[in-house]
Amino acid sequence: MRAAPSRKVGLMKIAGLQKASLIDYPDLISGSIFLAGCNLNCPYCYNRWMIRESRVKEAMSVEELMAWLKSRVGLLDGICIGGGEPTIHSRLADLLKPIKAMGYLIKVDTNGTNPDGLAYLLDQELVDYVALDVKAPFDRRYHVVAGKVVDLVAIHQCLGLVRARAPAYELRTTVGPQLDEQDLRDIARDLKVTDPWFLQIFLRKRHVHKSMAKLPALDERALHSIAEELQAIVPLVKVRGE
Repeated sequence: MRAAPSRKVGLMKIAGLQKASLIDYPDLISGSIFLAGCNLNCPYCYNRWMIRESRVKEAMSVEELMAWLKSRVGLLDGICIGGGEPTIHSRLADLLKPIKAMGYLIKVDTNGTNPDGLAYLLDQELVDYVALDVKAPFDRRYHVVAGKVVDLVAIHQCLGLVRARAPAYELRTTVGPQLDEQDLRDIARDLKVTDPWFLQIFLRKRHVHKSMAKLPALDERALHSIAEELQAIVPLVKVRGE
């Protein structure tokens, strides 16, 4: 059994709450909690405004969140935890335990950079579904898309964890202007035939980096075309709107 991660990243701050969704947690009605703070700097991300936790205004306190969650028991099936990057917070398990105790299924969205944190959540049986980002091919292109140098060994460790131990999981790649068809082919070669993989359509929302504003990206039609080709390598690949 792993010890709880000792690394602390500020105070865990709730940056936002989506009260109901039919698409964030597959096949369930869910709410989504967004935690401020991220250890990457992806230019295509539309939640870039919450990267620096210290600059984010708290949307609600943990106590207010728990009161709201209690009021939704029986109305929501699951809760999604995203960000930012939730696994950088050493107190994440303390947030998830009372949510789990209320009977909610929990989905965690992660960039896959913290295998120790993810392993601890799995050890504690606090996560029912993991959505793991695969941002680019596993070479120098990964660092460009992530906006920072990334420990690719850690990403592979997280891939191994979700494949072996997550009750359910998906891999997802947002296909922004920095990725083309060949990049997707290169990603596919490093995945397994059993991996559920979603190609997510890039949307130029308000907070994406200005460098992304006018660059072309693969549209839905192009993504469906490449997904059909990639099914020969990763049969469970699908296209999803962001």
